[in-house]
Amino acid sequence: MSLEETVRYYYVDRYYNCCEAIIHGANEYYGLNVTEEDMKMFGGFGGGMYTGIVCGNLVACVAVLSKMVVKESARKEGKAVRPIISDLVKSFRNELDGISCAELKPKYYTPEDSCLKTVLLATKVLERCVDKLNEGSVA
Repeated sequence: MSLEETVRYYYVDRYYNCCEAIIHGANEYYGLNVTEEDMKMFGGFGGGMYTGIVCGNLVACVAVLSKMVVKESARKEGKAVRPIISDLVKSFRNELDGISCAELKPKYYTPEDSCLKTVLLATKVLERCVDKLNEGSVA
């Protein structure tokens, strides 16, 4: 299965929120070794932390890239981490035209699919950023 199909499965079939679905999907797809117990840490990020602020999809994407890049401490490894996360946030904002649930929900939410479109767009942004990371093309 592709990353998109895997994330869709967790969002639609397993009924995880946006952040949880991307974390579960990326964990499976990229072999991140995040435990089921650790997954619970991401439950509170759906719906912009249930207040409409930073989109849980973006939080999940940052978490995935951080898991891939940080070896010990992001504070110690800022020169390696900063450009990757900055590129992600810029790409997310450009692709989705916003980073908060308050901005994104009016554009993408539907009663039938909830935030599925946002989840899938975020997944594409994440996949492109991981590809750039693997190619070494993030400056």
